[in-house]
Parts: sequence; structure tokens; C-alpha cells
Amino acid sequence: MRIDLNSDLGEGYGPWAMGDDAAMLGLVTSANVACGGHASDPETMYQTLRLAAQNGVTIGAHPGYNDPLGFGRRVIPMAPAEVGRMVAAQIGSLQAVAALAGTRVAYVKPHGALANLAADDRGVSDAIATAVKAISPDLALLAISGTELEHAARAAGIAVYSEIFADRGYLPSGRLVPRSQPGAMIYDPAAATARLLSFLESGLMPVVGGDPIALAAQSICVHGDNPDAVEMARHIRNQLNAASVTIAAFLPA
Repeated sequence: MRIDLNSDLGEGYGPWAMGDDAAMLGLVTSANVACGGHASDPETMYQTLRLAAQNGVTIGAHPGYNDPLGFGRRVIPMAPAEVGRMVAAQIGSLQAVAALAGTRVAYVKPHGALANLAADDRGVSDAIATAVKAISPDLALLAISGTELEHAARAAGIAVYSEIFADRGYLPSGRLVPRSQPGAMIYDPAAATARLLSFLESGLMPVVGGDPIALAAQSICVHGDNPDAVEMARHIRNQLNAASVTIAAFLPA
């Protein structure tokens, strides 16, 4: 069995750093790099991309709402076509900086509130898929497992991969527990790893307030903004390897 380990990185801004990107890039196989919407700036993008390339990590664009004060976790009312243009601008920015860093962007993963909205709103997910395909038919989408974004990508003829979250709780609907509610976050690396191993064996994800649900996944996300992200990622990687699970990117770097 093999699976990818991804993290949201490059989420600092100017002199302000978010998490330990250097350590995380030694553990993950794919990096979702912020591209100027919810976080990041050209120099942060460049340094993150260089570190990712040096570690052989596959790079994805991580576009979100243009809301750095809210870290992209608030929905900004926008027409779907506007969302598509916003996403395209951010992907293009990261691609341009990647060219200077001597690497490339292989996929796109929406961030935060935008990802959660696209999970249920087909109009928004179609706009994202259309933007991604217009930029390059070679770009793939990384989507929350079991969501409208997966369906939109397939309808647009885009390669799509599904992810589950190591450190987030799930609702019976398959959506993530809102961060404002109990059970939203999992901070214990051992508990997170036990849940992942059970999922990989059964295909069933435990949920808050219901029976486990079936999900598919080619990638596991560990959030880089979690204070214990490095410990979490290291523990998960070590324990999955011990269980004969190969950690490998779902796309080549």
C-alpha cells in the first residue's frame, strides 16, 4: 500500500513565519504552497518552492480567498466566475515564481473556506476546475474526498486525487467538523495515526456523532499551521512505514 503525505506550507508573510516549513518539507511528499491569497508573498513563495525542490517534494498551488486577516477561513461572497479568476491569478503567480525557483507546479488544492465551499457548491467547484484546465491541462486537482470538486474535475476531464485529513474531525456527511465546534481538531499524534491506520485497512473514516463512512484517498493532509505539525507528521510517517505503508507522492515532482 502507498499513500501521499501533504501539508499546507509557505503560509507566512513578510517577516512573519507560520510553522516550520523546513522541517515539514523533510517529511511530506507533496506541498500545498500558499500563493498570495490567504497568505504568502513572492519571497515566501520563492523560498518555500526552493526548499520543496531541494527535498524532491511535489508542489501544488494552494489558492484561497484574498483574506489574510482571516487566513482564508471566511467565505467572501463572490460569483463563481469571480472565484475562477481569483484562483487563476493565484495559480499563475505561483507558477511564475516556480519558474524562477527552477521547479514546477503539478496540482492545485483550494484552501480553507474556499475548499469547504467548493465541496458542496457545484457552481464554485466547476469554476475552479474550469480555471485550472484553462491554465494547463497538465495540472491536477487535489480535492477533499467525496466532494463536488471531485465530480467537477472529472466532468472537466482533469486528473483528480482525493485527500483525507490526519488532524481534522469528520461529520457524518463526510465534511470536516467546523473549527468552531468540538471535535474539529485532533492534536494527539498517536490518536491521529491510529485513525489513519484503521482507515487504510477498512476504507472507513470515524465521524463525530455517527457511524464510520466510506472515503477514498490518495493523500493524507497534516496542517502545517498546527503547533505540533512536525511531531504529528513525523509520527504518522514513522508509524505508516512500520505498518509497511509506502509514503510516496501521488504525482512526480
